[in-house]
Amino acid sequence: MTSAEEPLGAPLAIAVDGGGSKTDAVALELDGTVVAEARGTTSSPHLIGMRESADLVSALIGRLLEQTGPRPIAAVNLYLSGLDLPSEIDAFRAAIAGTPWAGATVDNDLFALLRAGTDEADAVAVVCGTGINGVGVRADGRTIRYPSLGTISGDWGGGWHLGERALWFAARAADGRGAQTALEQAVPATFGLGSVQEVIEALHFGRLPNRDLARLSPTVFACAREGDVIAGSLVDEQAEEIATLAVTTLRRLDLLDRPVPVVLGGGVIGGRDERLLGTVERLLAERAPAARMELVTARPILGAAMLALESAGADPAAVDNARSTLEQRPAAVVQ
Repeated sequence: MTSAEEPLGAPLAIAVDGGGSKTDAVALELDGTVVAEARGTTSSPHLIGMRESADLVSALIGRLLEQTGPRPIAAVNLYLSGLDLPSEIDAFRAAIAGTPWAGATVDNDLFALLRAGTDEADAVAVVCGTGINGVGVRADGRTIRYPSLGTISGDWGGGWHLGERALWFAARAADGRGAQTALEQAVPATFGLGSVQEVIEALHFGRLPNRDLARLSPTVFACAREGDVIAGSLVDEQAEEIATLAVTTLRRLDLLDRPVPVVLGGGVIGGRDERLLGTVERLLAERAPAARMELVTARPILGAAMLALESAGADPAAVDNARSTLEQRPAAVVQ
């Protein structure tokens, strides 16, 4: 992955992790030292398109190399939300075919979350951020994946779905079709608007982007903590979906009765809501008592960086060095 003109300096491992709201990139020397960081907006092809996703990732890598100067590139690992189907991974590879990192490892961002939480060969990960998705791996090479295409593939959960449901309940409370809920006032307040009707019209006429419904997720949790019954039911529904995804993946891998780590991450989970996490923990204990819950609240780029270093042949001490640095380091500014 070097250019025709031989670069100078210590080799680099480059890692990118792209989620539903932001994309992080880091360059590391093979001893685990972080030498450059960059951050951009979402790179999910589902949200911005495949060509735009590839261009955004390439621009972030370019910003890294501007900071480091010309270096040999030992490995590039790219993990993006929205690369759920084999055809999507192939399409992304085609979109970066003309770049110096055309031979990069490309996969869904769940694999970065999984590595951040465990290095065990039998493991499950569930991400609940803007959306929800799960993956499971076995030592014998079996892998369970999900299309994660929203309602059409049987999914419910994450910030966007929570926001959509919150608005649905708020609208019905406002016009009398449903029960009263604190969401009727809290939803428009989140957007700086005066009523639910104003939120509906802003979405309908495009003044408020549909993706901004994810901004209502913290509002749901806040209302639930204040005792709102409907908001609380949404938190419980989200916990049920997380647990169901984890337990189903364990069952499909024939790991239900084994002491397997279940790695949980993403923005919704990272909020550490006691009701959400407590309910997930209880449901796992009931349905997969041998499993153990592993919560990852570090920045998602951590697992991607660890995988990139391992791809480059770095030793375990280097991987540990990168972990300790990235767990403490603040995120770069979005540009």
